[in-house]
Amino acid sequence: MKTFAFIDASNLFYGGEKSLGWKIDYQKLLIYLKQKYQISRTFYFGGVEIHDFKYDYQNNGTVPLGELEKYLVNLIKIEGKKLDDAKLLLLSRHLQRIRFYLKLQKFGYELYLKPVKMYEQEDGTTKRKANCDVDMAFYLMKEKDNFKSAIVLTGDGDFLPVLKYLKETGKELIILARGSRTAREIRQFAGGNFRSFEYLKYRIKMDEIK
Repeated sequence: MKTFAFIDASNLFYGGEKSLGWKIDYQKLLIYLKQKYQISRTFYFGGVEIHDFKYDYQNNGTVPLGELEKYLVNLIKIEGKKLDDAKLLLLSRHLQRIRFYLKLQKFGYELYLKPVKMYEQEDGTTKRKANCDVDMAFYLMKEKDNFKSAIVLTGDGDFLPVLKYLKETGKELIILARGSRTAREIRQFAGGNFRSFEYLKYRIKMDEIK
């Protein structure tokens, strides 16, 4: 009677941290999920900037972080002096993000990362997106025979069909998300099984560095 957790990182970040006004401590979050729900596996779906790193979509289910870290370190070392400050700062931030993901792996998260792509919008601006929703829905279905309950960290309404199906097959589902940024249909679906990050602030908030 196992319980798994599935994290929609994009929705968690934009619907969580940015609107909450405080940063989530992912080690504390994992400890909380284990203590509260006795989860045995935690799937984390997100995007990562790869800067022309040669990624084989056909043979890899996730971006190899160790190889990507070495690639960016080498890129900064070789190209650093040729780059302007803004570009160099961007590369450094993306390298920090990779190292953040490596920490998540050490904590015990199972990462499924896709390269971030740029999409041009009608107004001429570009939008960064990794399109991880399909991957998370796929793993919810792929693992359905291995769990009885699932803690789903997302407020994205696109997940409603797969969540409804899982519930119809007898799975217990708890939605953990940012209340005001959660799709109405997800709130209606979850009912009493909806949990808001707002009430977890003092359990999973990252301590401020003084």
